[in-house]
Amino acid sequence: MALRLHNTLSGKKEPFTPREPEHARIYVCGPTVYDYAHLGHARSNIVYDVLVRHLRASGMRVTFVRNVTDVDDKILKRAAERGEPPSALAARFTDAYQEDMRRLCNLDPDVEPKVSEHFDTIVDLIARLVDGGHAYAADGDVYFSVESFPEYGKLSHRNLDQLEAGASGRLDAGQTARKRHPADFALWKGAADDEPGWPSPWGRGRPGWHIECSAMSMAHLGETLDLHGGGLDLVFPHHENEIAQSEAATGVPFATCWMHNGFVEVDKEKMSKSLGNFFTARDLFDRFEPEAIRYFMLTVHYRAPLNLDWTLDDAGHVTGFPQFDEAERRVEYLYGTMRRLESIPPERVVDDPARATAAQPELAAASDRLRAALDDDLNMPVALARVGEVLRAVNELCDGAARKKGKIARADRDAARAAFTAIGAHLGLGLDRPDEVLRRIRDRRALARGVDPQEVEERILERKRARAARDFAAADAVRDALAARGVELHDSPAGTTWSML
Repeated sequence: MALRLHNTLSGKKEPFTPREPEHARIYVCGPTVYDYAHLGHARSNIVYDVLVRHLRASGMRVTFVRNVTDVDDKILKRAAERGEPPSALAARFTDAYQEDMRRLCNLDPDVEPKVSEHFDTIVDLIARLVDGGHAYAADGDVYFSVESFPEYGKLSHRNLDQLEAGASGRLDAGQTARKRHPADFALWKGAADDEPGWPSPWGRGRPGWHIECSAMSMAHLGETLDLHGGGLDLVFPHHENEIAQSEAATGVPFATCWMHNGFVEVDKEKMSKSLGNFFTARDLFDRFEPEAIRYFMLTVHYRAPLNLDWTLDDAGHVTGFPQFDEAERRVEYLYGTMRRLESIPPERVVDDPARATAAQPELAAASDRLRAALDDDLNMPVALARVGEVLRAVNELCDGAARKKGKIARADRDAARAAFTAIGAHLGLGLDRPDEVLRRIRDRRALARGVDPQEVEERILERKRARAARDFAAADAVRDALAARGVELHDSPAGTTWSML
């Protein structure tokens, strides 16, 4: 089945059909870099990362562009508060954003344009709108005239009578007073003498929020995008305004498909700083494996709200996140299964058809169902259920190998590996080294319970020496002491490992 996506513009689920067969041009609105990435940023990035991965794994070429807004009033305000040059603050948070997204297993975009590097392109687009009668200058500002674009409101399904002054976002009272229509929005904002500004035909200033994305996306992907994505909160005014200014300038559709992901909520309320329920990705990296955060983001359909529950102590302090705990257990199960498969020694993998099991068709079918789930409007929860089918089949395969004196048919082993490859290619899960992930999860849990992993390793060496000296009472005493602290030892021919009970 070919990919079908819910198109916000039509309100329907439609086949995704790029203008150029087998080449998708995708643009997603990136961050305004004045602070660290929050969980809403993380969710949006993970959703579109899965989309790009799925398309590429399905054989399609993808050019993925995600911008960075590094010139904005919020950046200027934060820089002034901190006594830091705006460009330095923006560069610092851009680096942090990129680092955080990579830790969440997201691919880098093919192009990551910055506003600061596209002033000429932005000014040219504004001039094109002014020359075409779609924009007007007013006291150093330039505004888009929504009345010049009859289809204004077609994405958000609003009409001009419903729109209020200031609804176009990021305007002060003086700017609102200079507009011809309450819904007109700024393309260029004049700068005061003490504010950063750049030259333009209308005087020193800086671009408006909406025009930046239109200019950057068209500069790198052409006048019509195959897909434009972002959070649900961007439908209006940001994406509505992008459509108006872009199509007024070019006369052609700006994007064929509009895709929007839902909010991250905390206790059924939208996550926000003002409500005190705001978490950055970095807030959670010390508590959970980043891949567990990614896994949790896949457990709910991308268009639905993602509600985050927490536990509180008597003083109202956050003490835990049960959903991330569960997601981390699922990630641990994934990597534990991968390690179990790969721990079978090469000499026990045999070219013996008699040892083949039903695993091959089962694994192939589960992988096919995973791809089909993603083809159906990127249904990631169903895709995760198919991952569970793969893990059950692989563990049954390993159980069977143990019953057959540890031997496994090469075809079965290869089918399991292919299924793990599909999981990584389409969902971005299971791409790390199992031993490292499992060690990090184990050590983090140990430290949370007051157990020093290095001390455990030293006690294991102490026990090893006692056993070598045939002092089994001392060896048992070490085991019992560790068990009393929640540490379970696992002996094998390869040595002793440990886990938390």
